[in-house]
Amino acid sequence: MEVGHFAIKNWSDDDKPREKLMLKGKDALSDAELLAILIGSGSRNESAVALSQRILASTKNLTALGKMSISQLMQFKGIGEAKAVSIVSALELGRRQRIEDVLKVKKITSSKGVFDIMQPIIGELSHEEFWVLFLNNSNKVIYKSQLSKGGIAGTIVDIRLVFKLALENGATGLILCHNHPSGSLVPSSADKQITKKIKTAGEILDVKVLDHVIITESKYYSFVDEGIF
Repeated sequence: MEVGHFAIKNWSDDDKPREKLMLKGKDALSDAELLAILIGSGSRNESAVALSQRILASTKNLTALGKMSISQLMQFKGIGEAKAVSIVSALELGRRQRIEDVLKVKKITSSKGVFDIMQPIIGELSHEEFWVLFLNNSNKVIYKSQLSKGGIAGTIVDIRLVFKLALENGATGLILCHNHPSGSLVPSSADKQITKKIKTAGEILDVKVLDHVIITESKYYSFVDEGIF
């Protein structure tokens, strides 16, 4: 005799994701259980928790799940457009919350501080972006801006725009940042050349280039830390 899946509605309250959250708090739930709440329901042959477990087993982690598009999520049997939209929206809210958290402490004291600010913004992108953090005399970030957006291989940076923004915002220092979608932390010759040009221009305009940080999903490379400056 074939036995179907045991529907969540038939579970004890301690095991139902929604009820478990209300009774024990959010920390008591696994990633799959939290995802199951977003999904809402499974199918005749699979509970929402089992579906969530299958998705997470395929994507390996929440970071990889957060990179998936609506169409990619819909490739999983049991995930329609509405459920895919819910997943994408929830993970995007989480990403934005991480950005808000790191921006509460805006004073830069190390290259790690730059990574903490920029990783949620560019660390997980599939294309390259070049950003600049503009700082005051106290090394507090007063403005940040995306200078260019390109493909996998690189971007083009307008040096004049860098210092136009610096002067407009009264910045006395700036930090260059860009991501490497490949995951490589090795600066290219183009990375070194643009850094040198911007640093030279900054010396003329009395705006100090404090560092250039390459960001990947989980690591970073600081020109200052590595002695390139």
